[in-house]
Amino acid sequence: MTYKEQIDNGRVPQHIAIIMDGNGRWAKKQGSIRLVGHKFGVGSVRRVTQAAAEVGVKFLTLYVFSTENWDRPAAEVQGLMSLLGATIDSELADLMKNNVRLQMVGDGRLPSALRDKMLKSVELTKNNTGITLVLALSYSGRWDITEAVRNIAKQVKNGEINPEDITADTVANALPMSVAPDPELIIRTSGELRISNFLLWQAAYSELYFTDTLWPDFDEEQLCKAIVDYQHRQRRFGKTSEQVEK
Repeated sequence: MTYKEQIDNGRVPQHIAIIMDGNGRWAKKQGSIRLVGHKFGVGSVRRVTQAAAEVGVKFLTLYVFSTENWDRPAAEVQGLMSLLGATIDSELADLMKNNVRLQMVGDGRLPSALRDKMLKSVELTKNNTGITLVLALSYSGRWDITEAVRNIAKQVKNGEINPEDITADTVANALPMSVAPDPELIIRTSGELRISNFLLWQAAYSELYFTDTLWPDFDEEQLCKAIVDYQHRQRRFGKTSEQVEK
């Protein structure tokens, strides 16, 4: 029986977020440069998005490029930006055909042509009603929270809210990543055991799943395996097992 056949369709996580790691190591194993791994990783994005939509996931967030990734070698960064632009060009028709809604969250530090292309794609897909694909691009959890603080500070300064009225919901709604609900499941590929500044606020009660599989090798069955593992866990949110079972 495949992992897909083992999924309980009534308990599929609404939002899955993925730290796509291992492209460089995959390329090195093939005797190629890192950018080759990133190119093959695009295929995994396509497969996983389709698989997530098929099993009923409503939101899929992919950690594409972190704010810290700007410190990588200039040639690799430039190659990644070019690859992202080419990927949007080649995939937009399929996004429309498959009813995928695209969102982008990040600090905007992108080449102007790529930023314009991304924003145009977000606009073109905004009325699609299928899975929402959120690209975390030039994103970090600390940036996300910092932006929320800035937004709330402006509201306080303008007299729109009193400091004593600020709640956790106030912060959550001020986050740029508020375009999606908190993820029930966060997956990291490649065997690294950390979340690398990703969704720091939203991950408070997310289930974490780590796999040694490198991102270019991550496919539909790997995704379904993670979902099945998630479905075997008990989510307690600070309560006891007995309380949850009641």
